[in-house]
Amino acid sequence: MFVIKHKNIFFFLSGLIVALALFSIFFFGLKMSVEFTGGSLMEVSYSGMGPSAQEVTSRAEDFLGGKSTVQEAGEQGFILRTRELTLEEHEALFSRLSFGGAYIPNEERYTLIGPSIGEELRSKALYAILLVLSGIVLFIMFAFRDSGDKDTHASGPRGWQYGTIALITLAHDVVVPAGLFAFLGSIFVDAEINTLFVTALLAILGYSIHDTIVVFDRVREHVRRDKEERHHEPLSVLVGKSLSATYVRSMNTSLTTLLALLALIIFGDSATF
Repeated sequence: MFVIKHKNIFFFLSGLIVALALFSIFFFGLKMSVEFTGGSLMEVSYSGMGPSAQEVTSRAEDFLGGKSTVQEAGEQGFILRTRELTLEEHEALFSRLSFGGAYIPNEERYTLIGPSIGEELRSKALYAILLVLSGIVLFIMFAFRDSGDKDTHASGPRGWQYGTIALITLAHDVVVPAGLFAFLGSIFVDAEINTLFVTALLAILGYSIHDTIVVFDRVREHVRRDKEERHHEPLSVLVGKSLSATYVRSMNTSLTTLLALLALIIFGDSATF
């Protein structure tokens, strides 16, 4: 009942966070990776000792005259994302990564992504998110289609109302991380929107709707029980009871996920980041 009692505070905080996220998106903009804008992707590894990521970044940027994204891959490997390179630029950059013969680089792969392919990937990523959102909302509307009962005092929400609530919560869960990445992208060069970010968003949607369905099911159960026992409690009270009944489960789900992520941070390879 704590959330219902102080619902205005929680509405204000959620609204403030969403407003800040939207401001961040429109003010800073989302920095797209090479996968979505087009460009070149080169993966190199070094035999024996190799340079640091900072040295590789500096070397690439000095040669190309612009920003390049360098990500560690394995113990002595790096993935470079740059603007679209010509054949001569590609060969010259690879040669410069030997640092005048101080290191021995090996080119593991080189991919050239044209602007049209990047635009196609960007469109497909957006369609994937919209398709998932639509599918989830339609499923919620169907699953809870018989929840409302207009003939009772404590009638629960209708199926379309459950679907609308789910859509709002999912939109919240998409906008907030997108806004955070827009802000981080203005500070850190590595904070880019790529296919992994889209995958993470879809995972967030999965976790979010999983908890939401559990809460909705508790609301439906409490509404049905209230009707049978004729207590005629307000819907806000029934929603408060439903939230209270799911706190522990939600916390356990979050903690389990955090423990798995913590294990990846501690024991995972540097390429995980």
